[in-house]
Amino acid sequence: MIRPTLRLAALLLLLLLLLPAGPAHAQLEELRIADSRGDWGPPSPYLHYPRGPGYIRMSWLFDTLIWKDREGFIPALADSWEFNPQELSYTFNLNPKAKWHDGRPLTAADVAFTIELFQRHPYHWVNVEHIDHSEVRGPHQVVIRLQKPYAPFLADVAGTMPILPEHIWREVADPSALRTPEAFIGSGPYRLGDYNPTQGSYLYLAFADHHQGAPKARRLIYLRSGQPLVSLGNRQADLAQISPEMVTPLQNQGFTVIRDERGWNKKLMINHQRPPFNDRRFRQALAHAIDRRELIAKSQRGHGRPASYGLLSQDHPCYNPELPDYPPDPERVRALLAELGFSPDANGFFQHQDRPLQVELLVSNITASGQSAPDRDGEVVKMQLERAGIKVALINLEQATTDQRVKSWNFDLALSGHGGIGGDARILNEMISAKYGAGSVNSARFDQNPELNRLLDQQLLAMDPEERRRIVGRIQELHARELPAIPLYYPDSYSAYHPAPGIAWFYTRGGIGKGIPIAQNKVALLNGPPPAP
Repeated sequence: MIRPTLRLAALLLLLLLLLPAGPAHAQLEELRIADSRGDWGPPSPYLHYPRGPGYIRMSWLFDTLIWKDREGFIPALADSWEFNPQELSYTFNLNPKAKWHDGRPLTAADVAFTIELFQRHPYHWVNVEHIDHSEVRGPHQVVIRLQKPYAPFLADVAGTMPILPEHIWREVADPSALRTPEAFIGSGPYRLGDYNPTQGSYLYLAFADHHQGAPKARRLIYLRSGQPLVSLGNRQADLAQISPEMVTPLQNQGFTVIRDERGWNKKLMINHQRPPFNDRRFRQALAHAIDRRELIAKSQRGHGRPASYGLLSQDHPCYNPELPDYPPDPERVRALLAELGFSPDANGFFQHQDRPLQVELLVSNITASGQSAPDRDGEVVKMQLERAGIKVALINLEQATTDQRVKSWNFDLALSGHGGIGGDARILNEMISAKYGAGSVNSARFDQNPELNRLLDQQLLAMDPEERRRIVGRIQELHARELPAIPLYYPDSYSAYHPAPGIAWFYTRGGIGKGIPIAQNKVALLNGPPPAP
């Protein structure tokens, strides 16, 4: 005979087992992200500003075939994928629940259309030149065939290419001109509620029918804030990038603070198309004149690490530690400039045929991950170059103006920076060669070394990881010798957020998409348990 208390306990247990499982985490009403710049352009593929924060704004609306969590690739629109080396093809099996924000189903035809659209109207974040064609095999399977091997395909295409709805874009003659509400209809976890370029604000509304479930916050807001500490402290913001000095105080107040790997670098852009910058010896003299540790100490208050002259981050699996080095060396600067016919005047400044050597240095207020702040690097670099005998005219401009002058070769030197150096090694092609980086404001567009050009082509074809690692190692060596641009340092990058049930923001290993080092991965707000810390 079962005693009443045991019978009651058994009944309660049975009722608990029969109850439907509730959501893993309750949906928050609102999350706010503070950004010091604010406006990064309309969040549509052909409209956003061509830097990482602009892509991130767009990524909330538009999903890709695959994505990244903390460690590597995970399903997104595609539940599974497979590579056939004999046919040079990738097969993607789409999630049958995927749909567009307007309720229409997302199909393999949309994927094929997106590739064709980007082939006709290039989108600067995705390279589809290696794709021959796509084959639609039913509503949820697409085969993408390559013209030739393409090692970065998963990172550069499948993990970065936003899929667009054919029924909206097929009749659009100029994609960059589409600015109606239809331009923002995607399949991502959020819909666009409002975008205000003047205020630098974005409002995203949860897409309840997202194929991975409704996201964890009903409303996601980006707001412009020049004081992230204040924004976090008064709960105006829930997540913000912070300066290293803020780490301990915020931790003491109960905030969660996260630190990125070395995925962003500040560097000195050089106009190697005009003399004397077109001579490798002059570029090497510039490198010997710049004391990067002093630069970090004075401009970053010691919160940073010298960058690799080979461009790839030391955190990259293909990083080459055996590279030429350029320690601060005034004697070496003088020797290199003497080879080029320069001699010091009575005040120690170099001249050539009685004409003083003076360079123009452009600076803008931009720091890691697109956050705006007063740029101290320009003053320090000016001081160091003049200490070495090179006069400098320092010019401070808006970032967009600096970018335009660099792209049009209307400059001598410019301080800039970019992420991606922890992601796929294709970043070397984009940041070095004009063939691959013509559309990038951060590319050196350097084509003066035939071996370097040849190896940049070869590394994209190397499907064997070890062969590719060897090629990429040599590319870094040549970059460090040629110095078409001079990598300076990796700033220490931190973000802080208010702890919330079920939400754990994180920095993505190798960066989001093709390598964006920003702690705003949409995985943090997707349905399911948060990533393990």
